[in-house]
Amino acid sequence: MAVASQFSGLRPVSKLDSSPSLSTTHSFFHNLHSHLRLPTSRKACRAVVAMAGSGKFFVGGNWKCNGTKESITKLVSDLNSAKLESDVDVVVAPPFLYIDQVKASLTDQIEISAQNCWISKGGAFTGEISVEQLKDIGCKWVILGHSERRHVIGETDEFIGKKAAYALSQGVGVIACIGELLQEREAGKTFDVCFKQMKAFADSLPSWDNVVIAYEPVWAIGTGKVATPEQAQEVHAAVRDWLSKNVSAEVASKTRIIYGGSVNGSNCSELAKKEDIDGFLVGGASLKGPEFAVIVNSVTSKKVAA
Repeated sequence: MAVASQFSGLRPVSKLDSSPSLSTTHSFFHNLHSHLRLPTSRKACRAVVAMAGSGKFFVGGNWKCNGTKESITKLVSDLNSAKLESDVDVVVAPPFLYIDQVKASLTDQIEISAQNCWISKGGAFTGEISVEQLKDIGCKWVILGHSERRHVIGETDEFIGKKAAYALSQGVGVIACIGELLQEREAGKTFDVCFKQMKAFADSLPSWDNVVIAYEPVWAIGTGKVATPEQAQEVHAAVRDWLSKNVSAEVASKTRIIYGGSVNGSNCSELAKKEDIDGFLVGGASLKGPEFAVIVNSVTSKKVAA
């Protein structure tokens, strides 16, 4: 039986605001065990539920189509003056127009990502940006597969996978986004959707080195709704299990799986405590230097949880 068929879906979004209790926590793990159809041995349960990644905490800031020269100068100044924990990989993704400005003025503690790239070497592709051009101005990362590229621009899973493969072949790291629409979650198809998107990456990637997976439920992006820590952990654990079964246990352990979807300074600490949440991809809150610093520093909650 295919791995994807073993997962029947997740709790509906209507339970987002439910407060955890001893009984609901017990119910959560019971339901997860049921969905995953695991053996009853403790060892087997730990392999899925408690298998945390071994990679360094990772926080990315996706500035999207926001900012002016003036506002970005202020944001960079705030980031430069912030005290950031040293054991975190921090990346920001400005709009293409401002990458050079940010690269020239931002602290070396924060690396630069692009928000998109073309599928192959540059040339007669009006309006596109090649990976080679990104490297030329100092980009170390690129965000690919974001829901706005999938559902607004119309990029397919396969197209995104090929873009990721080409970026990696040129030495640029990939923040590979996956996530379900609201109607897909309500229909119990969250795992099916995420695994299909994962397979498109797996079918194309030459290696999983320098890949970070960002789980971003589309219904939580920019809406103010956020998956509960338990809901996010449930998907992250399932994605890590998918990697273990379909790629390798080594890749599953070392690949960082970060969460995105209305992450802010108030909810990041509780999310960070979950074992399979290896960091965050932040949207609106990344445009506020002090709040983004709080999210970066939520790695301290991770240490407490460990």
